[in-house]
Amino acid sequence: MKIVKHSGDVVDFEPEKLRKSLMKSGADSLIVDDIVNKINKEIYEGIATKHIYKRAFGLLKKEANSHAARYNLRAALQLLGPAGFFFEKYIARLFSAEKYEIRNNLILQGRCVSHEIDVLVKKNDVIAMVECKFHAGREAASDIKVPLYVLSRFNDLKGKEHVIFSKEETVSKCWIVTNNRFTSDATEFAKCSGMSLLSWDYPKNDNLKTKNDIDCLYPVTCLTTLSIAEKDKLLILDIILVKEIMNNSNCLEKIGLSAARIKNVLKEVRELSRCVLKL
Repeated sequence: MKIVKHSGDVVDFEPEKLRKSLMKSGADSLIVDDIVNKINKEIYEGIATKHIYKRAFGLLKKEANSHAARYNLRAALQLLGPAGFFFEKYIARLFSAEKYEIRNNLILQGRCVSHEIDVLVKKNDVIAMVECKFHAGREAASDIKVPLYVLSRFNDLKGKEHVIFSKEETVSKCWIVTNNRFTSDATEFAKCSGMSLLSWDYPKNDNLKTKNDIDCLYPVTCLTTLSIAEKDKLLILDIILVKEIMNNSNCLEKIGLSAARIKNVLKEVRELSRCVLKL
């Protein structure tokens, strides 16, 4: 059976690939097998992958909102736009969870020109600049032009002293992060140039997908019990991660939810705060 991807490419339908993606939602194998069997009976030649995803999402949601939320992660990252400001905050939270000190949106003077840096992180006395490349479209990829451009900015900044965290410090490392993917030439150039990359699926065992499932770092935009407008209100209140609602549940009152809806949201929050993968 042939299916059509978001990019327009026509590929074979692979039930096992669907099964693996469903298992990452936290649903047990019996539920996953049942969903795969139902979708197997419903697909037809030329069906779009987005329709398969929508059907799988709906079936998962009937079992548990948290399963659907995890399955919805990539789409949830796209809701951190449209300009990517909240994506930058989200990435800062990911580094903070790994015990980095964080600074957002600083302007640093290089040898030639000044640069606005999305995120600056510090750990073990090493300071790195983090450039965030947000894509609103699912198929967009960061190609070699991105690390070429970022490397030129990094070279202008490194070796020059700046007041960043508490004293005159220098930037000595560079990260590029995207919610989508890097092309192969972008990853090769970055490796050769000593730059670190982080994307939806790169590096293989330490990417945005695995960081979320291992450390429960889900963005609030993945919650299935909230509308898009309500998620936006939480982001404006600087509630970026689902787990931040646990100790700040009054934020749900601030965005106008009823007591009954707050109860439903908190149930999903508690379930998402139980990680499904372990190192």
